[in-house]
Amino acid sequence: MNKIKQYTITFVGILLLVLGWSHSACGKVYIDIDSPTFQKFPIAITDFSNLGGGEDKENLSAWFAEALTKSLQITGFFRMINKNAFLEDPNRQGITIDSLRFSDWISIGAETLVKGGFQYDGKEISVEFRLFDVIQGKLIVGKKYWGKLEDKKVMVLKFASEIIFALTGERGVFDTKIIFVRKKGKTSDIYMINFDGSELVKVTSQRSIILLLHWSPGGKEISFTSYVSGNPDLYIMDMASRTEKKISSFKGLNLSAPWSPDGRKILLTLSKDGNEEIYVLDLKSNKLKRLTHNHSIDVSPTWSPDGRKIAFVSNRSGSPQIYLMDADGKNVRRLTYVGNYNTSPTWSPRGHWIAYEGMTNGCFQIFSIDEEGSNMMQLTFDEGSCESPSWSPDGRYLVFSSKKNGKSRVCVINSNGANTRILHEGVDINKCPSWSPRLNLY
Repeated sequence: MNKIKQYTITFVGILLLVLGWSHSACGKVYIDIDSPTFQKFPIAITDFSNLGGGEDKENLSAWFAEALTKSLQITGFFRMINKNAFLEDPNRQGITIDSLRFSDWISIGAETLVKGGFQYDGKEISVEFRLFDVIQGKLIVGKKYWGKLEDKKVMVLKFASEIIFALTGERGVFDTKIIFVRKKGKTSDIYMINFDGSELVKVTSQRSIILLLHWSPGGKEISFTSYVSGNPDLYIMDMASRTEKKISSFKGLNLSAPWSPDGRKILLTLSKDGNEEIYVLDLKSNKLKRLTHNHSIDVSPTWSPDGRKIAFVSNRSGSPQIYLMDADGKNVRRLTYVGNYNTSPTWSPRGHWIAYEGMTNGCFQIFSIDEEGSNMMQLTFDEGSCESPSWSPDGRYLVFSSKKNGKSRVCVINSNGANTRILHEGVDINKCPSWSPRLNLY
């Protein structure tokens, strides 16, 4: 990040004015996303008012409304009220409670309303955002930000996060990123992209075979397996400096797996003893401990959010299936019994649920199952394969890779299987996505 960008983003992140309090702070949740009867929440967003009085040469009035609309739409939580249905006179609209006729918004089916205004002097811009409960005729939350014109998207994302928190009681994931492997020909590298599909950035320049990406709990590092030295070795990269460190290079497989929730240990799969077994590496002492002791293949371990259990894949029953064990390797039990090929488990940050890829009708699809082995649910039904699921830090979404119609995609889906959207696609192979923790970007 260059100095100018860092300076402007620092200023954008400062709150000048708190206009209201979130009702969620008082215990009210407007949107119960986990409810089996969940329906998209109706919200209206008007064009923003030009509070400076001058000519809106940048067309900011419409831009802020459209940008906020797009940001909320990709969450899958909202039903946007069409502007053609608005009863408000655009020439007489205000952004304060005393200027609003809430009955007009109730009559067109809105339950919440976003109003906003801006002032831009050609150098700096200040923007006010306000979220209203039109049923109760109250302000839910309001914020005011300022910065440079190029920071306007950051302002929108900050308030979109405020809306998610105010209505659901939990933070959103606008300040997260997703890494994935792009394979072109025989070589590949790691790329990174935002939750909304913007700002694709190349992270590595190894031009090697890379696979199995994982973020550290704090989001400062990633782990991956690379053949850049000829052997599939395990690396950790510092995301700020982009420096790489080889941490496991036994002869044979050194397969990357997730960090422990406290960030002190990392799981990995090694074949140094003759077949694939699961180990845990203490990153401070560099002490290695073997967790599985079975003549079958044991791979793809993933921690539970509390660090007490590990899900993994084994073919000890004759086909790849998902198993659970305690963090010390004891009390192994089989989790999946439906399907002949289940792999790539990933444990939800919310606990309870595990997502994985399973073979059905000749293709892999994404499934979820609870840790008791019940309530299995198929989440994707694509004609092509869907693979390598990874949870968002709030447990509301999954990112996965898919192949369809000659294109390779990185897709995001809500945890209930709804609202599939393409994050990135191309003719090159895009695979092994991994969702970051919240990075406090804004």
